Amino acid sequence: MRFATYEHQHRTRVAVVEEDGTLHPVPGATSLTELIRAGNGLPDLLRAGASALSLAEPAGPRVSHVRLLPPLQPTSIRDFVTFEEHVEGVRRAVDGVSGVPEQWYAAPTFYFTNPHAVFGPHDDIPMPPGSAVLDYELEIAAVIGSKGQDLTPERARDHIIGYTLFNDWSARDLQSAEMKVGLGPCKGKDTATTLGPYLVTADELEPYRDAEGFLRLALTAEVNGQVIGKDLLSNMSWTFEEMTAYASRGTAVHPGDVLGSGTCGNGGCLAELWGVRGEQSPPPLRPGDTVTLTAEAIGTLTNRVVPGPAPLPLPTGRRRSRERP
Repeated sequence: MRFATYEHQHRTRVAVVEEDGTLHPVPGATSLTELIRAGNGLPDLLRAGASALSLAEPAGPRVSHVRLLPPLQPTSIRDFVTFEEHVEGVRRAVDGVSGVPEQWYAAPTFYFTNPHAVFGPHDDIPMPPGSAVLDYELEIAAVIGSKGQDLTPERARDHIIGYTLFNDWSARDLQSAEMKVGLGPCKGKDTATTLGPYLVTADELEPYRDAEGFLRLALTAEVNGQVIGKDLLSNMSWTFEEMTAYASRGTAVHPGDVLGSGTCGNGGCLAELWGVRGEQSPPPLRPGDTVTLTAEAIGTLTNRVVPGPAPLPLPTGRRRSRERP
């Protein structure tokens, strides 16, 4: 099933989406995150969807007649980096260093990003304050449906309730400067993440699973109608189950947690191409540019970049005498 969260006639609803775009509202549901938390994983979500489809009352509006919101408001967002080609290209573009760090192969590394800056599949995206080098990042995200701790990859599969498209908008100039401090992307990743258009339940994607456990989905990135990148999700170096197991190590994953795959290769973002080509070609995103990301069997995100606010001034750090009492 595909679940959407939408706004229509000043009301927010959760619905099952049919192939023709017809929405079937889930009775009483205004938050997919809360619907997931109230259940016990995928079987309960599928039952809620089946009840919406079986109602005798008329179906709701079409997708084209509503404003699609992010399918859920994540409890947390872990963003992994699982595509080797992406690591190699972006490392060269951002840090000026070639190759892939040997430590990258040891575990599926992730960072936490901002769950309060999530945009819908067709929302405008403001330029981050102080940035002139904005980039898109094409990813797929797994959504956790039930709590689990210290999971094995085999057990982790039962904790993944579905998948959605994920655009990890990145201010590359802010990122490059801040990462010299050694604390991660920081403000370079803090102002926007797009999720959507739907939550596609995990069972829907099983036909795409290959012999190694990867989902073989075609991914495409376009800027202003021009195809910039194409890749396969199965080029990940870890499965979503392995990522979930690692995320749960020594802690717990919770219903509503989002785990991003990391950016795909072959043009999954502009910075990778900059690293390969040695120049900013294609150029960084500017107000007026439209980014369209598509994932087979999941859907499409289309967001327009718009001007953002100017940064409010802050003083630089004070150099102290280090006087002691």
